[in-house]
Amino acid sequence: MKKLLHKSFSVFLASLVLFSTLSFTIEKHFCGDVLVDVAVFTQVEKCGMESEDMGLSEITKKPCCKDEINIVEGQDELLKTFNELDFEQQQFITSFIYSYINLFEGQPKKIVPHKDYSPPNLVRDILVLDQVFLI
Repeated sequence: MKKLLHKSFSVFLASLVLFSTLSFTIEKHFCGDVLVDVAVFTQVEKCGMESEDMGLSEITKKPCCKDEINIVEGQDELLKTFNELDFEQQQFITSFIYSYINLFEGQPKKIVPHKDYSPPNLVRDILVLDQVFLI
C-alpha cells in the first residue's frame, strides 16, 4: 500500500510540474458571429470568405471574418542555474550529489576464512539422543 501511494504521489507531482510549465495557443476563426474552427496546436481552417478577390467591395463593406488568438502561458520561474543559488545551497547540493553517487559503490568482497573447510561427520544425531526438539 505504501509503495502504491508513493508512486501515485510521485506521478501526480510530476504531472503537476509538467502542466504548470506547459504553454499553448488556442486559435478561433469566426465568420460573422458563427464559430467555424478551433485549433490548439495547428492553424485554423478558414471559411474561404477572406480569400475571395475583394476589389471594390473591400472599401464598401467590413470583412465578416475575424480570428481570435488566446495564448496560455505556463510558469517560467522553475529554471534556476547553479550560480544563482547561495553558497550554502551550492554546498548542500554538491555534498548531496557526492554522497548520493558514493552510496551506490560496490562493497568490497567479504573474506570467509572457513569456506574451504567442510563440517565434521556426525556419528550420532545428538538432538534425538538427548531428546531436545525445537517446537
